[in-house]
Amino acid sequence: MRIFGIDPGSARTGYGCVDSDGSRHRLVACGALAPAPGAALPERLQCIHEGLERLLAEHHPDFVAIENLFHARNVKSALVLGHARGVAVLAAVEAGLPVVEYSPAEIKMAVTGYGRAEKGQIQQMIMLLLALDAAPSPHDAADALAVAICHAHAQGPVAGSDAAGRAPRHLRSWRHVKLADLARRQAP
Repeated sequence: MRIFGIDPGSARTGYGCVDSDGSRHRLVACGALAPAPGAALPERLQCIHEGLERLLAEHHPDFVAIENLFHARNVKSALVLGHARGVAVLAAVEAGLPVVEYSPAEIKMAVTGYGRAEKGQIQQMIMLLLALDAAPSPHDAADALAVAICHAHAQGPVAGSDAAGRAPRHLRSWRHVKLADLARRQAP
């Protein structure tokens, strides 16, 4: 299945597309849509909408997974983020795609095994899960890939796929990866 993940933001909206059988994932595309600095909100929203329309038409995903709004202290920031989320959902619905939403804690838990993981930890796990040479940049792209992988994990293995290709148990959680990295660095 092909999953298109979106990390909405008004200054930068991350996107990431993966092919997955539920246990193994392959990077298709990732990046961020960044409207012109200083552009008014309507122009930023238009840029995000048009960019996502183009990307969804180009990659033909089966699902669009998007990060749900979180509780914010700053009401104005939450409203602006809600607008960006709205145009992202609109682009997916206009493309005729099913939209699923996940909270930040659900995404972090699915990718790192810890619901309060930091951005650097998410980038490292995405790099490991997708067998990348470098962490996706900017962090919005890594976050969007995490949303897509969260949905892949929520769906479980696709019928007929081989689950034997899963990462070893000691590499499925950020805490274990961190320990494995330290041990590898200390080895002669």
